[in-house]
Amino acid sequence: MGLSADVFPREPDGQRRILDVPEGRDDSAGFESWRRTVWGSGPVRALGARFLPVPAGDDVAIEAEEVGECLPEVALPREHLDALAGKTRRPRGRAGRRAGLVRRLRNPEVAASRARVAEGGVPSQ
Repeated sequence: MGLSADVFPREPDGQRRILDVPEGRDDSAGFESWRRTVWGSGPVRALGARFLPVPAGDDVAIEAEEVGECLPEVALPREHLDALAGKTRRPRGRAGRRAGLVRRLRNPEVAASRARVAEGGVPSQ
């Protein structure tokens, strides 16, 4: 099982309703091991990330009012891809790590953007 980045609006009773992933997209934010080896890693934490490291210890739910704060943080690793690819522990070599990071960062970015439009939040589980 892997990590996913989806979108949820809140129902009137407070329950989350997970929206379907748009056709042609996926919601993967990495393999289960990425909780610790990427998102919860020292290099990502050193960027000052607040939301990204949470899955290392628990699932994260970024509420609608926090999505605006989350978007710049999700962009942070993109600005440091080469350094992160050299420091995070994934088995495919530096180029493979960089490509994997690019692919997996795109899904939380898209989910956060969709959440803003839907006035919803982003769970990662």
